[in-house]
Amino acid sequence: MNKKKKKNKIICRNKKIYFNYFIKKTFKAGLVLKGWEIKSIRKNMVDISNSYLIYKNFEIFLLNCRINPIKTTSINVDLDVSRTKKILLKKKEILFIKNNIQRKNYSLVPISMFWKKSWCKIKISLSKGKKNIDKREIKKTNTIKKELSRISKNFY
Repeated sequence: MNKKKKKNKIICRNKKIYFNYFIKKTFKAGLVLKGWEIKSIRKNMVDISNSYLIYKNFEIFLLNCRINPIKTTSINVDLDVSRTKKILLKKKEILFIKNNIQRKNYSLVPISMFWKKSWCKIKISLSKGKKNIDKREIKKTNTIKKELSRISKNFY
């Protein structure tokens, strides 16, 4: 019997990450969320484009992640749209991240948010920022590759 593996359904992506950062390593982590936040995430009312992660007291937190509440949530619940959310990682991963942040000046940024079964997960990366010179070189190489592919198509 064939059992098909379900792909993780992506909720939102941060498309600027690959242009602005060199990515060293990625991690998949859980999030501590409230009930109204899960309902809003199911309706795709999430924005992680300006968010970032910090290390504090042997824990990692997600800051500036905007989850807009849906209209059907109750009014008596405190709805803080951009509250800090705790990231759930293993102890070894947290130690690895701590060492790279403190010694090698890496930064933590979220790449995407996705569903794994019924759990909301986040893909984070340990990365270093690119400079304008690096970005220009990458653009040049991409344009050269495009031109070469056009020439090779016309040649054959």
